[in-house]
Amino acid sequence: MFLLKVSCITGLVQYEYICYDKIPDVKITLLGTGTSQGVPVIACSCPVCQSEDPRDRRLRSSILIEKEGKILVIDTGPDFRQQMLTQDVKDLTAILFTHEHKDHVAGLDDVRAFNFILKRHMDVYAEKRVQEALKREYAYIFSDEKYPGVPRINMHLIQNREFNIGEISVLPIRAYHYRLPVFGFRIDNFAYLTDVKSVPDEELYKLKNLEILVLTALRKQTHISHMNLDEAVNLINRVKPVKTYLTHLSHAFGLHREEEAKLPPHIRIAYDGLSISL
Repeated sequence: MFLLKVSCITGLVQYEYICYDKIPDVKITLLGTGTSQGVPVIACSCPVCQSEDPRDRRLRSSILIEKEGKILVIDTGPDFRQQMLTQDVKDLTAILFTHEHKDHVAGLDDVRAFNFILKRHMDVYAEKRVQEALKREYAYIFSDEKYPGVPRINMHLIQNREFNIGEISVLPIRAYHYRLPVFGFRIDNFAYLTDVKSVPDEELYKLKNLEILVLTALRKQTHISHMNLDEAVNLINRVKPVKTYLTHLSHAFGLHREEEAKLPPHIRIAYDGLSISL
């Protein structure tokens, strides 16, 4: 079992406790739960973008995981710096990348601060195609003759098999973002899947027996490269996690308060700053 603790957010405090039979040893913080444009969208006057509910304000999708004294971040989007400051992150062990799209890698340059403070290179885990994209996007980081002060990175190649970061076992989950192969990740009884349209049947066993699943659900309407709400619910019904939080939401999904009220208790809508302990 698990304990869920929802953080305080600007005048709105919610707590939900579920009994557990072991000391929680994994903490997950949703750093960002929005789509590539974030919410509110620039110049948009829709009800979601004009909402005063802080849960309707979404930075680009990213997640922080704390376990065994290690701190991992999955994806460094354009809001990475703001997310690190908001959560007062003082240490960072490693970064994992799901794929190479700009809204998931654009903040990589800001690891310079951790290099300086921690006095070490940053370990970065990505598959070969994503590494090649990072080397193109950040050629100055990987140049043989480096400009003073550029980020210092140790690249680690990952494939579709389990790997370790210290004592933490990480299981990649192959999924598809339209036709682009992407990775989700499972750590213990938690899994994270963002920017996903489909998960091959042969990968579904990796999503069994989960306590928490964080899953993309862009909007209600069908989208070519992202699961919509119905597709997300179909996957949830197949793998049956104890609880699921929907992430990577666009302003077209609807208002947090209204849409969450329509969902069953085991499916909730994630928001920036949500903290979960397992």
